[in-house]
Amino acid sequence: MPAPISVIIPTLNAAAGITPTLAALAEGLDAGLIGELIIVDGGSDDEIETIADDIGARFAAAPPSRGGQLAMGAKLATRPWLLFIHADTVLAEGWLEATRTHLATPNKAGYFRLRFDAAGLPPRLVAGWANLRSRLFGLPYGDQALLISAALYQEVGGYPKHPLMEDVALARALKGRLTPLKADAVTSAARYQGQWLRRGIRNLTLILLYFLGTSPESLAERYRR
Repeated sequence: MPAPISVIIPTLNAAAGITPTLAALAEGLDAGLIGELIIVDGGSDDEIETIADDIGARFAAAPPSRGGQLAMGAKLATRPWLLFIHADTVLAEGWLEATRTHLATPNKAGYFRLRFDAAGLPPRLVAGWANLRSRLFGLPYGDQALLISAALYQEVGGYPKHPLMEDVALARALKGRLTPLKADAVTSAARYQGQWLRRGIRNLTLILLYFLGTSPESLAERYRR
C-alpha cells in the first residue's frame, strides 16, 4: 500500500535549524508512512531549496504568510493524510506509533503534546499551559503539529491565508474534532529565551484580540513590533 502521509513544512530562512526536524521525519519514510515531503518557502535567502533538492522533497515558493504557505502545501499534496509541522519542531520518540494509531480515525485531527528543547521551570510552565489549553479549549497551536486526513481538511475549509492565527482559525473550524496524540512535539525555545513571561502574556493578548475581531494582518504587524 502506498505511504499515506504528505508532510508539509512552511519555511522562512530555516535552513540552519531544519536538520533535526527532517531527521525525525526520516523514521516515517523508512516505516512507509510518509510518502512525500513538501517544503513551501516564504522567500528565504538561505540554502533551503538546495536542502529540499538533496532530500528529494518537493519545493514551492509562496508569499511570506504561514497560512498561505500551509494552504499551498496542502493543495500540492497527493496523499490521503496531511502532517503539517514547523521547521523548528522535532517529533519525539513514539510519534510513529501515535501516528499509526491515529490513521484509524479519519474523522478526527490529531495534535502532539508540546515540549520545549530547554530545561527549567519556565519552559515546563509554558508548555503545560499550552497542553492544557489544547485539551480544555481545543486550541492547539502550529508548534504542536497537526495530523489530519485530506478529506477532513477540505471539509472544514483548510488553512486560511492568514499571516498569523492560521492555526487558531483551523482549530476553531475543527471544534470537537481534535484529539491529542500520545507523543511530544519538541519545539525550539530560542525565541522565548529570557522572556518566557513576556512572550506568554503577549501570545495570550494576541489570541484574545483575535477572538474580539482584530484582523490577522493587524495582529501580525503587532507581533512583528
